Amino acid sequence: MSADLSHVNTWLFDLDDTLYPSESGLMAEIERRMTAFVMRVTGLPRDEAYRLQKDYLLEHGITLLGLMRHHGVDPVEFADAYVDISLDILAHDPELVSAIAALPGRRLVFTNADERHAQRVLQRLGLTTLFDDVFHIASFDYTPKPDPAVFTRMCAEHALEPQGTVFFEDSERNLKPAADLGMTTVLVGPRAETSTAPFVHHRTRHLAPFLRAARLRPAC
Repeated sequence: MSADLSHVNTWLFDLDDTLYPSESGLMAEIERRMTAFVMRVTGLPRDEAYRLQKDYLLEHGITLLGLMRHHGVDPVEFADAYVDISLDILAHDPELVSAIAALPGRRLVFTNADERHAQRVLQRLGLTTLFDDVFHIASFDYTPKPDPAVFTRMCAEHALEPQGTVFFEDSERNLKPAADLGMTTVLVGPRAETSTAPFVHHRTRHLAPFLRAARLRPAC
């Protein structure tokens, strides 16, 4: 059944593994770059560096925040570790471009990534001109999703009405604060089919077909 999104006037999208499929392998390559960075900063062997990387991700929402707080890492230096990563594995998806272009209202990206990475990915996907703004990690002083304060601040800065906003994410835990504010939530990706979280309102493995099938409010 198609999702009824006729109440939506603001379309909020996570970036990585949401606007492109996780099967692309891009995040796996980024994670390898991150592990190598943690190894350089801490002097730990790869296995221990990877474990610390994941511990920081779980504790702080992003690995970067743990590195900033415990190792004094400069966030720009951290971003430099993967800013030159090849995006050739990301396919231009005309179906997705068309589906997003057809959405009535504002379209925003809400990501824990830095601005340079976000803009590179959007350009590669052919989506740059379709979004009104990118709310990236530096936009909220390196405090990441799922911190509820970040969602409140984003809503204030962009004058979002949660009841008229839908949020698309591949991370289940990042959807809870959105739902708590009154947003409609959509879990995207391979984990969507098995999700039973009550704060997830819709689930889809693939984004473009879901958007095409959804009931939208008439364009003004």
